[in-house]
Amino acid sequence: MADYQEPAWADVNKDVLRSMLVTTPKYWWLLGTTITIAVVCFFLPWLYQWHVGVGAAGMNRNAVWGTYLSNFIFWIGLSHSGTLLSAVLHITQSSWRKTIYRSAEAMTLFSLMTAAMFVMVHVGRVWYVHWSFPLPNEMGLWPNFRSPLMFDVMAITTYLTASSIFIYMGSVPDFAAVRDNSTGMRRRLYTIFSFGWRGTEHEWHTLNWAYTFFAVFVIPLAVSVHSIVSWDFALSIVPGLHHTIFAPYFVCGAIYSGTAGIVTVMWLLRKAFGYEKYIRKIHVDNLGKLLLVLSLIWTYINVMEVFNAWYGGTSFEREWLKFRMAGPYAILYWEMITFCAFAPLLMFSNKIRCSWNKMLVLSILINIGMITERFIIVATALPRKFLPDSFGFYLPSLVEVSITIGSFAIFATLFLIFVKWVPCISIYETKETLTPLRRDARWQKA
Repeated sequence: MADYQEPAWADVNKDVLRSMLVTTPKYWWLLGTTITIAVVCFFLPWLYQWHVGVGAAGMNRNAVWGTYLSNFIFWIGLSHSGTLLSAVLHITQSSWRKTIYRSAEAMTLFSLMTAAMFVMVHVGRVWYVHWSFPLPNEMGLWPNFRSPLMFDVMAITTYLTASSIFIYMGSVPDFAAVRDNSTGMRRRLYTIFSFGWRGTEHEWHTLNWAYTFFAVFVIPLAVSVHSIVSWDFALSIVPGLHHTIFAPYFVCGAIYSGTAGIVTVMWLLRKAFGYEKYIRKIHVDNLGKLLLVLSLIWTYINVMEVFNAWYGGTSFEREWLKFRMAGPYAILYWEMITFCAFAPLLMFSNKIRCSWNKMLVLSILINIGMITERFIIVATALPRKFLPDSFGFYLPSLVEVSITIGSFAIFATLFLIFVKWVPCISIYETKETLTPLRRDARWQKA
């Protein structure tokens, strides 16, 4: 039985366009708040770091990587589920995806942008960031193409480009709907955005072919991106990082984190725009089942990681394991295990899995655990290499903590701007999910 009455076709246009065309004071207040937090917590500390150098961060000789890199991995991971899940569900023709995929794809795009900001923050001298691209510098020297950091730049740039095209392509018919329901400058802008879309049979056929082609292209690309990110660590010889399981571990963690992020974003859209009749129980139920499966895989990989370190018997690995599980960051390690391995088991209960409010709490806990996981990977491995004279400790500075908080404000700002310029629910695909008798308002009155 449906948890909400299905809307009519005309209601879909009216509800989605209202979220774009009607702007309340509450929206402006929220946008102003996120922009202020982004400036105060992200850009001002970054400017301070420009002035005094990367010494403003907590990194040191023993820990040359810190929160900037762990945040970069977190945001890359968060980006994974949106486009990847949308592409997989499109190919498998899962109709429940049609009302949630647009915002999930936007989450991918903005997470990638936020992750790219951390590359610039991490390099310190941002004016040399072009050295990370496959271009020779002024001395004619090329970057090291064998470095996984080089792979990172190329993979993420490709993924960002493909994700942008993917979301834009699927939005063209909806841009035409906005064009037909607006006036003035907005109408002229959406005439350009929609490329003169008329909705002919040929246009629909071409769109469907191109969209399916990109869906097939994006899936291996998304998997390869986080595999490559994992090689930043796994191709080193540092105990705790040199693991062959890192690529599937990172991909699983990325989809896990991204799916939890989708639950959070969908809850916010339901509350902000009254989308309860579009984003329904079936969505949270299916996302909950996916989260449950991913949590079990994630837990299995973590158990294997600990088992291999113990069973391998090398003193370096055992020292790293002891430092991680019982050292200064032990509380964070066990917090991660609690939030990502034990708490998701509650989703075996239908009552919890089908409740948006309870799933919101679980999704936030999972992402707290996942950002902790990324931090622990960096903070407990590099400062514990081989010999005691290379042992050290890493503690994030206030600048790093502030920039971390500010990154969430950047993401929220981008998303708030997005919901006013792009229909956050696909109008035409949502109509495809309606039962025939609901497509005409006259039938509802009969």
